[in-house]
Amino acid sequence: MSDFKVKIDQTVADMRSAYFAFLQKLVQTPSLPGQEQAVQNIISSKLRSLGLAVDVIESKQEELLQHPAYSDDGIPFEQRLNVIGCWRGNGKKTSALSRTLILNGHVDVVSPGNEDLWQDSPWSGIIENGRLFGRGSCDMKSGLASAIFAVEALQRLGLQPAKDVLIESVIGEESGGIGTLTLIQKGYKADAAIILEPTNLMLCPVQSGALTFRLKIQGKAAHAALKKSGINAIEKLLPLMQAIDVLEKARHKRYQSELFDDPQCIAPISIGTINGGNWHSSVPEYLHIEGRFGVFPGESVDAAKEEFSQALMQAAKEDSWLSTHPPVIEWFEGQFESGQTEIDAKIVKALQKAHQKIWSTSADIKGVTYGSDLRLFTNHAGMPAVLYGPGDVRQAHAVDECIELEHVLACTKTLALLISHWCGCSED
Repeated sequence: MSDFKVKIDQTVADMRSAYFAFLQKLVQTPSLPGQEQAVQNIISSKLRSLGLAVDVIESKQEELLQHPAYSDDGIPFEQRLNVIGCWRGNGKKTSALSRTLILNGHVDVVSPGNEDLWQDSPWSGIIENGRLFGRGSCDMKSGLASAIFAVEALQRLGLQPAKDVLIESVIGEESGGIGTLTLIQKGYKADAAIILEPTNLMLCPVQSGALTFRLKIQGKAAHAALKKSGINAIEKLLPLMQAIDVLEKARHKRYQSELFDDPQCIAPISIGTINGGNWHSSVPEYLHIEGRFGVFPGESVDAAKEEFSQALMQAAKEDSWLSTHPPVIEWFEGQFESGQTEIDAKIVKALQKAHQKIWSTSADIKGVTYGSDLRLFTNHAGMPAVLYGPGDVRQAHAVDECIELEHVLACTKTLALLISHWCGCSED
């Protein structure tokens, strides 16, 4: 195995220039939600150049509406394309343990926000001091590229898997996961999946969930000079915020897990937007806030929603106005369940072994506090799945997002070793 590792090291090194140029091209091609077609064309062309059987599958709302995991992200369903490249197995019995594998990554990216805050264009793909900069470089085009070039490295070594390797380039992950859900609905399955999110090359088989909510608070309008004749909807947020804070602390006190570094931030509740009132000299008659409600691993979405509702309604009962004008809770857009794979699952052990061969040390096994497509594999496809990829998630969605290129190469080597072992690669 050590000789094989040396061959992988050299092969990945030989691909370095072409690899980085391809990754730059991905980052330089904007792929905001609903606008992923151009980058998907680049992905499909690359997969075809490797001789993979390529399918392009469109996500269609009418085919997903009735699925319990569907989240309406509000983006028009026009040419929302997913790309799947299959490196077909030759069926040779190189090992009784040979299994199929999905390598999954998303190409949709979040908005760069105020581009004036960026040192260079968010789509520059510039390389400086060993890092590649641009929106999507970390989250998560580098992870997807590492899967593609892991396959190419094995091909350059004249290897062929016994069982199929599927590379999935999906859309819609940032807003609910319709891409991966589409492929599950279409029957694309394997014995395990690696989702190449930026985990800093930690093995993450457990994810919290995240539900998007809107809270509507009613007040009573009045001239600000007659303040006491009105009911200030903004002020009525205060007891509700206090109830949310108490609830968040109580929920974390009940949940214990060594997989999370911060025991107080496993399934956080956060307010993201606020909109209230319509005139500076009026008592505001409405307030709308939107936020994110965390779901603990193993907790059902329905149970999480119910606890949130009960806490807010109890707080409302204790307020003279809110008791007769209770807040309205709406759940919309991303509704990410939690998901988990057992830490002693075969795919976790196999990935740990491959990582150790590259790094000469074991990878940390952690849980993540954000929603991801992992829960679609574990909850709705009956597949074990692990998050594992290059990059620090703190760079995701950030100004001047970037990725350390040596990290990307290391991930590629790990994936090549994993594919070789898991899928039973042998010489043609």
